[in-house]
Amino acid sequence: MKRIITIQDISCVGRCSLTVASPIISAAGVEACILPTAVLSTHTAFPKFTFHDLTDEITPISDTFRELSIDFDAIYTGYLGSFRQIELMEKFFEEFKTESNIILVDPAMADNGKLYKGFTEEFAKKMATLASRADIVIPNLTEAAFMLGEEYREEYDEEYVRVTLKKLTDMGAKVAALTGISFESDKIGFYAYDSVTDTYCSYFNERLPVTYHGTGDIFASATLGGLMRGLSLEDSLTLATDFTLESMRYTMNDECRRFYGVNFEEALPFYISRIPKLL
Repeated sequence: MKRIITIQDISCVGRCSLTVASPIISAAGVEACILPTAVLSTHTAFPKFTFHDLTDEITPISDTFRELSIDFDAIYTGYLGSFRQIELMEKFFEEFKTESNIILVDPAMADNGKLYKGFTEEFAKKMATLASRADIVIPNLTEAAFMLGEEYREEYDEEYVRVTLKKLTDMGAKVAALTGISFESDKIGFYAYDSVTDTYCSYFNERLPVTYHGTGDIFASATLGGLMRGLSLEDSLTLATDFTLESMRYTMNDECRRFYGVNFEEALPFYISRIPKLL
């Protein structure tokens, strides 16, 4: 069985970060290991929450992994809350990267043209250095613009997307995939570039008239689960697009839906049905 280590925060209530990544990775038939960077009572969309920083625990945990010769088929970082955490992830990559494993960076720090609360343009530049060490980086257009030090554009065409993807891989990542790409009002999906093969791929599905917290975490986790089970990059990203949409459909149709996340749990059978069977 493949093993993924996912490194991000955990909210006791709320569907995001580790409470999304761990079950989706497990549903793919992959061992989900975690390295929590912080513990929150609820995620930050709630009007009140507690926060406990676990930065000082990262090195002791990492050292223990190394002493026990624990290795990982993929390393997956999501929301990181400080410059220090990014620096520790750079060290983690150096210590646990192998010729055969994959590093995926989801630079969860911005959306809709704005950085999340508490982040700065300097932080985005630091995140760019981490993304440059990845095999795969999966930002939205806002995150890509901040990492590249460019102005965010609400209106764009296919040529702009292709140029942006090339710039992201020029920083060092082998593959860049932009999420939330839309050229038609009723369609949304991804656009990706593989610098090793010099090829692009894209896929679009229905655009729903709603937005929900945590869909980026669903997408990144589902993508990596697919890759670990032998799907191609394009097929993994396509599955992640469809699974995220299916999760949103369940949420939209749930009269008792909660404001703080997506009903991805109900869509897990759909995801599992698209994962290749174990031999």
